[in-house]
Amino acid sequence: MAEDESDLKAQRRRKLKDLQAKGLDPFARYRFDRTHGTASLKKAFEKVGADRSSEEVRIAGRLMGMRLHGKAGFADLSDRDGRVQVYFKLDDLGKEKFELFKTLEIGDVVGLTGNVFRTKMGEITVAIREFEILSKAIMPYPEKFHGLQDVQMRYRQRYLDLIMNQDVREKFITRSRMIAFMRDWLNERGFLEVETPILQPLYGGALARPFKTHHNFLDMDLYLRIATELYLKRCIVGDLEKVYEIGHNFRNEDIDAQHYPEYTSMELYQAYADYTDIMDLTESLLYDTAKHLLGTDQIKYGDKTLDFSRPWARITMHDAIQKYLGLDIEKLKTLEDAKEAAKKLGVRDIDGCHQLGLAIFEIFDQKVQPLIINPTFVIDHPIEISPLAKRKRGNPSLVERFELFINGWEFANAYSELNDPEEQEQRFREQDRLKQEGDEEAHPIDMDYVQALECGLPPTGGLGIGIDRFAMLMTNSPSIKEVILFPHMKPESV
Repeated sequence: MAEDESDLKAQRRRKLKDLQAKGLDPFARYRFDRTHGTASLKKAFEKVGADRSSEEVRIAGRLMGMRLHGKAGFADLSDRDGRVQVYFKLDDLGKEKFELFKTLEIGDVVGLTGNVFRTKMGEITVAIREFEILSKAIMPYPEKFHGLQDVQMRYRQRYLDLIMNQDVREKFITRSRMIAFMRDWLNERGFLEVETPILQPLYGGALARPFKTHHNFLDMDLYLRIATELYLKRCIVGDLEKVYEIGHNFRNEDIDAQHYPEYTSMELYQAYADYTDIMDLTESLLYDTAKHLLGTDQIKYGDKTLDFSRPWARITMHDAIQKYLGLDIEKLKTLEDAKEAAKKLGVRDIDGCHQLGLAIFEIFDQKVQPLIINPTFVIDHPIEISPLAKRKRGNPSLVERFELFINGWEFANAYSELNDPEEQEQRFREQDRLKQEGDEEAHPIDMDYVQALECGLPPTGGLGIGIDRFAMLMTNSPSIKEVILFPHMKPESV
């Protein structure tokens, strides 16, 4: 029977006390100068042979394995970039230091000084001449051959997940590189990065249910933002012309493989542009990001290969329904026509739709969207579901809006922005009517935003991109929690 974790932890605490009693407090050091990390060391010594290098190196990291062979042994040292093998020998360290090194355990952090050579097995290795204990791991680690695999434990103890699983570290490194590339891409094209309020007196910019809180000093209710849209468009009114923000939005909704209540969004707005300009920008930005990260436009995701090669398809929502379902939306003249067609297709909860455009959207959302695999812009949406978008030129029942779908998921949402203050107020009032009838996701009336429009919003194109979902694609991750460092979890049962 395996030892209880508390017993193993007690053993490690006793070893810590023994070290401290010898004057070797592993928490006493404040810093350690490194000459190399594991990756840079391997690159610098890629041509090293069996003879030890004349150059001395100083490396530090976490011990993740130890293999004793009498008066010598090997261990694995891990840092952010990977692992390197180290070699410790009685003749090199002396008896006291050699015996001390043998007492070290998985997870202990050490700083090493030594010389580099290549073993008979061809592995670059550091022969330790000196070492220091920089931190003692008290928590027992999972058995190394199986690692940390329990999904619940991985999310609850992400720090341990990052230690044990190099592929998990790589996902978050890739996510960071992805955001950095997108930021640089936009900066190079004249966009300004700005910051807008997270706590807002009115939530807006999307149809969603908010989180509500209270500010004691001001004695007023506030909402965690559901989108950055309305404040960013105020920036365009203020003649900043091209702005973007990367940050968290909050929606008090369900959690599943693609949805999470605290998620990262990138929104941008460009004056004197419409949704066709923003489509071109979106395609270029995401294509360039994928090529930068993965080096290809054929993206492996699960058992699929997603074709990112340009140009990406563009199709109206009506034509998409016709293409995938054989249903001619133009023949649906009334709400009842749409409901009847939807029921025949097996669309759920259609009786709750009280507008023709909403019923058409439900048909698309439930039956067409999951079928769109390669990057596709679906354009020209019903006006009823788009209270902030400009009407379609030549068809006032639609708006100039697109959503980008990949692998059956929505990745981006964009409009030609509505800039007529009177029409915007009318649409807000229609949303308020729906709210009074019980629609928790309806948009509130924001008269300050209407007042901003009265100052003159230029023709503007806007865009929102879900950073977490795109990170899922770039890292081949099956769940959004795989690309969020510390996801919220239900409390563990006692």
